[in-house]
Amino acid sequence: MLTRDLQICTYDYRQGLVIPDRLTQKSHAGYATLATQMLDVYRNGIGQRRCDLHRSVRQIFEQQPDCPLRRIDAFCKLLDDQAQYAEDQRRGAAELRRLVFRKAALKHPLVAVADSLFESQVDAVREEIAAELRLSWPEIRENLYADIIENHRLEAFPGYPSPRDLLSRYNVAQVQAALFSAVSLTVETRADFKRILRAAKLARLMHVLSSPQPGLWRMELTGPASVLRETRRYGTQMARFLPALICCSDWSLRAVMESQDGSHRMRLELSSADGLKSHLPEADLFDSSLEADFAEKWGTEERDGWTLLREAEILHAGQKTFVPDFVLQHTSGRRVLMEIVGFWTPEYLNARLETLQIFRSIPILLAIPESTAQHFAGHTGAAVILRYKTSILVKQVLEAAHSMR
Repeated sequence: MLTRDLQICTYDYRQGLVIPDRLTQKSHAGYATLATQMLDVYRNGIGQRRCDLHRSVRQIFEQQPDCPLRRIDAFCKLLDDQAQYAEDQRRGAAELRRLVFRKAALKHPLVAVADSLFESQVDAVREEIAAELRLSWPEIRENLYADIIENHRLEAFPGYPSPRDLLSRYNVAQVQAALFSAVSLTVETRADFKRILRAAKLARLMHVLSSPQPGLWRMELTGPASVLRETRRYGTQMARFLPALICCSDWSLRAVMESQDGSHRMRLELSSADGLKSHLPEADLFDSSLEADFAEKWGTEERDGWTLLREAEILHAGQKTFVPDFVLQHTSGRRVLMEIVGFWTPEYLNARLETLQIFRSIPILLAIPESTAQHFAGHTGAAVILRYKTSILVKQVLEAAHSMR
């Protein structure tokens, strides 16, 4: 991510909007070429110092009068995030400085030309110190300040898959940097609810759930300290949450922002229609191979009037949610919820059992492996149990679904 000082935003005070800097194909068509050149600087810069790489990147933008220096520095930060800098040269730099300065102090003062009053000629002292340390002076000079960040030398650059990926990362990073000042987030979604909720939990954000209309879910996300007072302390977690949200579909985001002096309340608005691209890999559609195998067996066609839908129902009790793996939708309008329990650890089974206890009054078709079925005996409420050995048969599921009311 970018740091706060690399954030570029414009402010629409009439509408109360924060608008992060964004590069578009229409307004910034030449940036694809510039991104290619920046990547080439790093790919061809193995062994160069960080400061030299940054200088080369700045030179690329010399003919771009509309490009602020902060944007160039933001690109350097994003390139550095994908770079690997040598560690071995840095480790002894501090000790080397102590040795050199102690030895040089004994010859103080050092002069360019020695005379009868000042006898310590600087070049001669350097050669003497180098001989004592069994190094050449160029080697000493090279390593004397190797631990300073500007002098780190590039060792490898995995880089970005393409120039477009670098530009996409920049657009997302600027939104993330804006979210550092966020007090709270409100996310509305009609799809991928489970993935969004999982990402919010991984970012350690508290969530308040509501459903303002059928099929629409709203999550108000804050940090734990916001229970007592409004705070920007969790802006970093909100920024980390953003790339995972962008991977999902059919969502909108509204962030409440606070100005640095606390005198203004602004908002940042974003949605899946804005076309931001996350650098994170697409999440797997299924949580386990059992689910994937069963969905593949079922296929996309209708079976005996039933259609298989993936995570199409959300159960909600207070702030506890449960998203069954599948919903079987019949042409008559009947719906059967289906949850698959896999071959997991005792901790997983206990957590799944606790969830079923909360929603025990709701009839759910519960597929449980025979080896763990005894773990759920007497604790499944209105659920209908379907036992399986190694895989789940479509015929079994259809028979169970027909029998459920």
